[in-house]
Amino acid sequence: MVRDGARTELIGRQDECKVLDNLLAQARAGRSGVLVVRGEAGIGKTELLNHLLDRATGCRVVRAVGVQSEMELSYAGLHQLCAPLLSHLEGLPEPQRNALRTAFGMQVGDAPDRFLVGLATLSLLAAAVGDEPLLCLVDDAQWLDRVSAQTLQFVARRLLAEPVLLVLAVRESGSREVLADLPELAVRGLGERDSRELLGSVVTGPLDQRVRDRIVAETRGNPLALVELPRGLALLEMAGGFGVPETRPLSSQIEAGFLRRIRSLPAQTQQLLLIAATEPVGDVSLLRSAAERLGIDVDRAATEAEASGLLTLGTWVRFRHPLVRSAAHRAVGFEERRRVHAALAESIDVTLYPERRVWHLASATAGPDENVAAELEGSAGRAQARGGIAAAAAFLDRASELTPDPVRRGARALAAARAKYQAGAFDTARELVDAAELSHLDEAGAGRATLLRGQIMSAAKSASAGLPLLLEAAKRLQPFDSALADQTYRDAIYAALTAGRLATGGVRDVAEAVLSTPGHTGTASRETRLLTGLARVVTDGYAVGAPILLDAVAAFRTGELSREDGLGWLPFACRMAHSTWDFAAWSELSARLVDLARGSGALAVLPSALLLRLSNRVFAGDLRAAASLTVEASAIGEATGSSFLAHYGALVVEPFRGRESTTRQAIETLTQDRLLRGEGKVTTATQWAAAVLYNGLGRYEEAYAAAERGCENPQELGLSLQSRVELVEAAVRLGRTERAAEAVRTIEEMAQVSGTPWALGISAATRALVSEGEAADALHREAIERLDTAGVRMDSARARLRHGEWLRLERRRAQARTRLSEAHEMLDAAGAEAFAERARRELTAAGVKVPGRAAAETALLTAKEAEIARLAQGGFTNPEIGARLFLSPHTVEWHLRKVFAKLGISSRKEIGSVRLETMATTP
Repeated sequence: MVRDGARTELIGRQDECKVLDNLLAQARAGRSGVLVVRGEAGIGKTELLNHLLDRATGCRVVRAVGVQSEMELSYAGLHQLCAPLLSHLEGLPEPQRNALRTAFGMQVGDAPDRFLVGLATLSLLAAAVGDEPLLCLVDDAQWLDRVSAQTLQFVARRLLAEPVLLVLAVRESGSREVLADLPELAVRGLGERDSRELLGSVVTGPLDQRVRDRIVAETRGNPLALVELPRGLALLEMAGGFGVPETRPLSSQIEAGFLRRIRSLPAQTQQLLLIAATEPVGDVSLLRSAAERLGIDVDRAATEAEASGLLTLGTWVRFRHPLVRSAAHRAVGFEERRRVHAALAESIDVTLYPERRVWHLASATAGPDENVAAELEGSAGRAQARGGIAAAAAFLDRASELTPDPVRRGARALAAARAKYQAGAFDTARELVDAAELSHLDEAGAGRATLLRGQIMSAAKSASAGLPLLLEAAKRLQPFDSALADQTYRDAIYAALTAGRLATGGVRDVAEAVLSTPGHTGTASRETRLLTGLARVVTDGYAVGAPILLDAVAAFRTGELSREDGLGWLPFACRMAHSTWDFAAWSELSARLVDLARGSGALAVLPSALLLRLSNRVFAGDLRAAASLTVEASAIGEATGSSFLAHYGALVVEPFRGRESTTRQAIETLTQDRLLRGEGKVTTATQWAAAVLYNGLGRYEEAYAAAERGCENPQELGLSLQSRVELVEAAVRLGRTERAAEAVRTIEEMAQVSGTPWALGISAATRALVSEGEAADALHREAIERLDTAGVRMDSARARLRHGEWLRLERRRAQARTRLSEAHEMLDAAGAEAFAERARRELTAAGVKVPGRAAAETALLTAKEAEIARLAQGGFTNPEIGARLFLSPHTVEWHLRKVFAKLGISSRKEIGSVRLETMATTP
């Protein structure tokens, strides 16, 4: 390269530099940029980051460097990047501020959800911009700790309208998991001409043409190799071409060159390099303290190290290249490395960096040591409290290795396995469970080990794969920890219901196991009664189990709930409220669940909470609220890289709108999803959706076929019961009265047991379809009255539609017009377009001219823009909208400006007068 003051010209990198310069110009113009610079070791990634740094005049710059030895310290890389910006923490919303402070160990609190940490990081970067663009540079990102890499990937996906440029350099390897799916700049080797130019700039003596050609060919244009490999050639080799050709990989050759240079240095200088390589932060004062403990003449050794060109000592320690760090480790034996770890452990301030100190202490320990193992266990607890699951797993794994007592060793190995499972490292978790079981686990520990195996199988394979192990674990845990046993039975019965018709043994096995345990009586806890009720439904029928379920659901409505219990049990209670036709309970509990998940930042639970709530809002006849929840769920899906949430939301909402293409797309996506194969409940949900769609469109043969498939497994409850309702309507339309009557009898039996207005209303509505004369009329009217009382406006509107259709066929045209007008108004207001169109056609046939659905106003907002506009209309601030939709406040403002332009308004004050519900949206 050629340097001219602050400007740097990199040989052969004009195209790459142009890409970076354009991104920097874009940031200066107020637009975000993200780039992953990817290439092999020595290809010039760091020099490209330095190129950006040289041109960052007028920008605020923050930097981080991934270090291999810090990969187990959660949030270490993110903390390094964000540390200069922490003065802006106070401006963040409280949940985000607390999440980031806890993650960085600045305060004690519940472990923050990593996506909430991601949102907080996004907000922090946006807050730090001020009047100048922010340049974030991360080198060696392949060595970031896992959660830091995931957080930065989350942030990169959400950056949009902030003057922030995030550039991450990643060493190319076989795996593409690190920072995948982000914009990339692949850095390749230099061309032959540029390689010769660079080689000529570093070799000043005579160089044989054959040697030059060999170096250029073997280095494949790798700049670091072109600069470093000639250092390892003897003068005779360079001048005459004598020597043995090298066959090792290029990175190994470069590292070997660094290794030779290190071994040529004095012993104390080698030690200093080893300390610097072992201490990942680059703290110069810590380096000096540890070196002095080892009796090193620090000033002399530092001077020699810098003179070698292998590292520089300024504010921080910087190596010539990461391969120097690995070469420094290879230059000495185990005992010397152990001594360095011990010196660092003694030098680190335990009050500031307890985890880093204990990690060095553990690395300095050669054999079993209970004191060190106990310290590691304590550090694991602190790491887990910050959300550092991967770090906790590493600490516990090492603690188990150092534990002399076999019983305690097994417990620690099992704790490490659980942490690995929570971090998504399923293979390692299985290995640690194996190790734990080889130790002396007691009966309770053995039950927990089986539980963990079941959870790993469920997550890594399918719900049905983990089911037998979950069931076995619950049985083993019951005598020792009844609360954990109940939670395990809950998860097992969930797995069985999800697997549905595809499970082996399945829900009946779980139900029988639940009922075989002591304590399942009327005086048991609400959680136990919930399990007992569902088990009784499965084993003894709806008439026996539903009353117990209704009682348990009522207890959840009236009783207090801790955060942990609410997040764990409310999803189950909501599903059981739906399955017992208790719409008021379903509405209340689903709203509480969403509020609890949002308020506590529990993003692991929030997606399922949103889906439960949006289903409830569909039956409430509020498709716009359901669509709003779908946008929020989709935002989480975008942030987490999952498309399931958006498609499931569409599966529930789009059939009522009569939109065949989007419904079919959701059905096909979910049924073909590799991760959802083996889950029978997907079949039930998709077939129910198809039945609703085709009943709305008046295509009853297709509705009937889908409804039959949807109610094949009644033990799934929920949408399986709803499929039976759709079946009655389609069967009656097709003249299949016997099948309709059979389904009606089943619905009536359930309604008499439930006794809720919703259940009795649905029973009356379906009985009306198979009745005649005044009996039919009375049942239609009863259905409407009961469904109005229940607040199930979608079913109430459809009941009015069916009654109006019946009245018209009975030639009671005046009454038909009244009832059909009510139906049309309700369905049109709800956005249930296909059913509203059915009502319009019936009104036309009854002699009433009703215009078709008014064309939506032409300001085509995207679904996200429409949701942001709705939230703004509701008085939400930009930070509050951003927190809901995983956007920075700047990005929310950018979207609002687009909304204002499309609506022809200029401020939030004017948005209140806009009828957003009449506007069409695009995906």
